[in-house]
Parts: sequence; structure tokens; C-alpha cells
Amino acid sequence: MNAETQAHQAQLHKMFSRLSMGNAERRAQFGYSERRAALIALRKTLREFEGQIIAALAQDFGKPETEVRLTEIMPVQAEISHTLRHLKRWMRPRRAPATLATFGTRARILPQPKGVALIISPWNYPVTLALGPLVSALAAGCAAVIKPSELAPASAAVVSQIVAEALPEDLVSVCEGGVEVSEALLELPFDHIFFTGSPRVGKIVMGQAAKHLTSVTLELGGKSPVIVGAGADLKRAARIIAWGKFANAGQTCIAPDHVFVAKSVEARFLAELKSAIAKMYGRDEAAQAASRDFARIISPGHFDRLSGMIAQAETGGARKLTGGESDVDSRYIAPTVLMGTDAQMDVERDEIFGPILPVIPFDDLEAVLARIEAGPRPLALYVFERDRAAIDKVTQSSISGALGVNLTLVHFLHLNLPFGGIGNSGLGAAHGIWGFKAFSYEKSVMENRFAPIAPLMPPYRGARKKLVRVMARVLGR
Repeated sequence: MNAETQAHQAQLHKMFSRLSMGNAERRAQFGYSERRAALIALRKTLREFEGQIIAALAQDFGKPETEVRLTEIMPVQAEISHTLRHLKRWMRPRRAPATLATFGTRARILPQPKGVALIISPWNYPVTLALGPLVSALAAGCAAVIKPSELAPASAAVVSQIVAEALPEDLVSVCEGGVEVSEALLELPFDHIFFTGSPRVGKIVMGQAAKHLTSVTLELGGKSPVIVGAGADLKRAARIIAWGKFANAGQTCIAPDHVFVAKSVEARFLAELKSAIAKMYGRDEAAQAASRDFARIISPGHFDRLSGMIAQAETGGARKLTGGESDVDSRYIAPTVLMGTDAQMDVERDEIFGPILPVIPFDDLEAVLARIEAGPRPLALYVFERDRAAIDKVTQSSISGALGVNLTLVHFLHLNLPFGGIGNSGLGAAHGIWGFKAFSYEKSVMENRFAPIAPLMPPYRGARKKLVRVMARVLGR
């Protein structure tokens, strides 16, 4: 370990100690009014920095202004407003009625902050996925450290500026830097870790958290499939799928990864899909490359991986319905639809996380559901269909973090629904009250008023022994 690394680790330990000490002092003082004030300050600062946020995301990966407002600024503002409306109720202790065995007592459940939380946010939505969890942490009364992704440095800098402007440093700190910073932070005994990223890194985070028995929320990803049934409104389905797939150039954890389409409507669906892409991004290669509504790939490494997927698929016999064009200098990959892929290709095996959409025809819905069930459980599953029996079949026969019927992506914005995965796609949930609960623990508080406890104490002979025997029999009914 060199001197620079040692100095950096010492700085992180100092920061953690400051937050921990501040949190100990704050625990009794950071009540409803203080949490509300922190959230209002964050909302105000977020509004003031809208221009900087838009510029930073354009710099990092060419994200369009309207898309930034829709997917980066609006969700955080909505999360804050929703939390402010409901926070008092969420914080309120809940009465727990006495049972027969606890007659004579009074009990309640008291939500309390877990302590100091670590929020590790990804590059693909660097504002939403850093500040959204922070809203929940503040609502719960936690201090927090945010570690933004080094792959979106301009966005990370803006997040740091927003937090420094809105909140005191003994409440929230931002640690910029590379993987070495994340590794050093994971060595510290945080009280909760909220991680958004890949399943591979999620396993590392969970392993590190286990060293301190730290609770975790893992928002991961995977291959989110789409099923287009024979009864679907194909025009509507194509447009919604194309938007869900190619927003943020496909770099979205809940983006449609691949489409299973009923063979009887495959040709019509493909025609509608091609038309939808043309209407949104341009009718030819030049228009799409010049589109101001289409983002770029985050890094050269991700560009090479995605380009390799397309090349491998074509070499294996897949055909392009549209797209495939790219420019390495600008990290542009056109909206690409592939047909004729197979299970051995990377586009069918690995999470794509880019603007490539394989379309796979099917005859038997049961076989599609079996194939989905055989793989890791997806973060989202989408079905497009008007036949209620088919929709119900998919609903009952599948396990996924969320199910979207005739929609993609927008369930992320529904703050009265939990957002999270299951198995390979995540652990725990976020948004609204579920985010509040992620950073809280529920303390049981029980008071003795006139409970007949004395007869339950030793020595267990005579009447006491008979009483316990009777109680066990009565309570076990």
C-alpha cells in the first residue's frame, strides 16, 4: 500500500467517523421537522442545478435534454414530493395489539434509522440512482455516503455539488473516484448499503457487507424479456417497446432485453417496429446518427462489447432488420433489431445493456414461459396482449421483479409500488415507503402495565407447573 492510498483511506475513515459521531448525536434530534427541511433543501438545490445536470449528462454520454428531465430530474423531484406528503405517517409508531400470552402489556413498533448508509450508484442514471436512494435515507433519518460511478465523471461532480450545497457534510458526503474508492468504502462498517449495478458486482458488495453483518439493498439487472402475443395491439406494442428499449441507448436495467413474438404476427410486428424506430429516431442511417434524441454509449469498453455482440450474431447467421451502424469516435451504435439469433449467441445469453434488440418468434407460450423460468429471474417482464387469459397465464406462471402489461419502463415511476428484483436481479425494494423501510429498522417497544408475569417464574412446582401446562394447551389451540 503506497503513501497516497494510505492517505486516502485515512481520509475516508475520518469522514466515516464524522458521519457516525454526527449520527449518534442526531438520532434523537433528527425528527420529522429536520428530515422535512433536509428534503426541501435537496429539492430546491436540484431545481437550481437543472442546467448543470443537463450539461453533465450531455458531456458524459450525449443524453438528450428532454430525456434528462424525464428520467433524471423528474423521478427525484417526484420521490421527494411523495415522501414529504407521507413522511409523518411513515414515521408514526404503530400499535401492536396484545396477544393472549401478553395480556396486561402495551406494545408498539417504532421505525428508527439504521445509522450511516452507503449508496453506490451506477453510471447509466447517475442522478436518479444516486439522489433517489438518498431521499429514502434522509426520510428514514440516516446519514449517508454516496459513491457515484467514475464512468460518468461530469455527472458525479454535479451530484457532489448538489449535495454539498443542500446538506451539511456531517449528514451526507459524496466520495468521487474509481474502483479503489468503492473497495475502501466497503471495508468500513456501514449500517446499510444500497447498491445499484450488475449482478456480478452485487455479489462482491454483498460479500463485503457480510464481514460487518451489514444489511443490503441490491438493485441489479439481467435480461428483461418481452412477450408479444397474437392478440396484441401491434402498432402500440412496437412503439412502446422501441421507446423502452432505445431510451438512453438501451442502457437501462429495466429495458426490454429481447422480444418473444407470436409467429402468426411476427411479420406485422417487425414492420411496425421498424416504422416506430424510424418515427422516433430518423428514417435512414444518416438521420438516426444525427438524431438529438438518442444517447451515446458510455465508454469505449462498452462500445467494443456491444459491437462485438452484433458482429458475433451476424457471423452466426443473424440478420439485421434495421441498424447495426456505428461510429467509434462518438461511441454511437444505431438502434439495432436482430432476427435469427440463437441461444449460443451473446445477445441471447448475456444482458445486452445497449441498443440491440433480438426478436425471437414462438409458437407455444408455455415453451416461452418455461425458457424464462429456466434462466435467472428478471428485474422486469413485459407482456403485450389483449387476451385476458393469456395475460393472466403470464402473470401467474412467471417470477420477476415486476410485470408490465402493455407498457415498458414506466412502473419505475409508480411510487406506490415497490421497485426491486428477486434472486439474480436484486434483493430488497426501493421507492416510496419501501425505500423508507430499506433504511429503517422496526424496533419493538413493549411496556408492562399489569401483566401476570410472577406466576411464570421458577420454581416450577405445584400450581405454577400446572398453570404453564394449561397455558401451553390453551395457546396452542
